[in-house]
Amino acid sequence: MVTCLDGPGDDPDEGSDDAPDAVALDIADAVESLTNLWSVAAQQAALRLSTHQLRALLVLEAATELNLTSLAERLGTGLPTASRLCDRLEAAGMLERSLHPEKRREVRLSLTTQGRRVLDDVAARRARALAAVLTGMDPAERSALRRVMRAFLAARSDGEHPPEAP
Repeated sequence: MVTCLDGPGDDPDEGSDDAPDAVALDIADAVESLTNLWSVAAQQAALRLSTHQLRALLVLEAATELNLTSLAERLGTGLPTASRLCDRLEAAGMLERSLHPEKRREVRLSLTTQGRRVLDDVAARRARALAAVLTGMDPAERSALRRVMRAFLAARSDGEHPPEAP
């Protein structure tokens, strides 16, 4: 978890601080916990995938028929790394390579039915893990969390991206 920088005697309930930096620290703790929950749920899937493999499948699900260069760019990796990743996913039956119908030198990458099944399994496991945590919350808290998350997503999609972390 992220270490809270409160000093001795600082009670977070005393005079609630809604400054963005203070809220960011609280959210960072929650995000770290959620990331761990997400990771554990993904690793419990019928077919275990590395973080990079899962991310590649998610990228291919979101943007169908990418080529290797586009996939590497979206993953932030080099072509050789992306190629080896695709080799493993293809060998596992989750990715398919096919020639572009008009550009004979270009190879398209797409998910197979097995790849989609694996993503569905991971998504279902993640949803169940999250629902189990949300069950422990008061209904009013869940409703408030939903509203806040929607507001966060709306603020994020306004084109304002946070500055790079130091």
